Amino acid sequence: MLNVVLVYPEIPPNTGNIARTCAASQTPLHLVEPINFDISDRAVKRAGLDYWPYVDLHTHKDLDALAAVSGRWICFSAHGTQHFSEFNYQPNDWLLFGSESSGLPKSVLAAHESVYIPIAHPKVRSLNLSVCVALGLFEAKRQLGLL
Repeated sequence: MLNVVLVYPEIPPNTGNIARTCAASQTPLHLVEPINFDISDRAVKRAGLDYWPYVDLHTHKDLDALAAVSGRWICFSAHGTQHFSEFNYQPNDWLLFGSESSGLPKSVLAAHESVYIPIAHPKVRSLNLSVCVALGLFEAKRQLGLL
């Protein structure tokens, strides 16, 4: 089963929107601490609407704790090495997304396969995190025949 991982999430509405995507697609959501807000924060709950009971939510105290229970890590990054739609996903992949301000740690990127989502305009640095999660997750599910 595919899994979505947010490493050090910072913006409550992004996490709420991602939680809703995970609930709708029946995909487990993993949050790696530190989380820079209270998961019960009103903004998180509002963005996730009333879907929180349907989110298969897990928290991990750090990346080592995540590594102990996870499979192959696929890192989504503006500095990824492969186009996200050309990458060959596997059923037990863990799709990792970094914090909104700094992305994934360089050590994680160096140790695992990485993909990027292209951005055409040279002045635009990144896409919204919740958009990236939806694009990556649904591309993986499409390739695996899970849609």
